[in-house]
Amino acid sequence: MKQTIVVAAATILLSLSAPAVLAQTSAPAKVAETPKGKTLVDPKGMTLYTFDNDKTAGKSACNGKCAANWPPFMAPPDAANMANWTVIIRNDGSKQWAYKGKPLYRWMDDKKPGDVDGDGRFNVWHVAAP
Repeated sequence: MKQTIVVAAATILLSLSAPAVLAQTSAPAKVAETPKGKTLVDPKGMTLYTFDNDKTAGKSACNGKCAANWPPFMAPPDAANMANWTVIIRNDGSKQWAYKGKPLYRWMDDKKPGDVDGDGRFNVWHVAAP
C-alpha cells in the first residue's frame, strides 16, 4: 500500500513538473531559410539581428531611440540561460535574449516573416546566423 502511494505521488510530481522542464529547454528562436541564408528568427518567423556596437559581454548598447527602431528580442522574466542562449539584463531592468553572447533584435521595417531589410543597415546590423 505504501509503495503504491509513493509511486502515485511520484507520478503526479513528474507530470506536474514536465511542462516546466520542457519550457525551459526549448530554444527561444529557430533557424529559417531567408534570402540571406540560414538565419535565426523569432517564434513568429521574424528575422533576428546582431549589432556590432554590442561590445561588452552581457550588455546591450541599443537603448532609447535605437531600441525603438531595433526592438530587443525580449526574454520572459523567468527566462534562464541554456546552451548557446543567454539572458542579459537591459538598462531598464528587462531581460533580453542573446545568442552566443550577442544580444538579439528585430528591425522595425521588417513586415513579414523572411524579411531581412535590416541586414547591413548602417554597416553595423547583421542577420543573426545560427
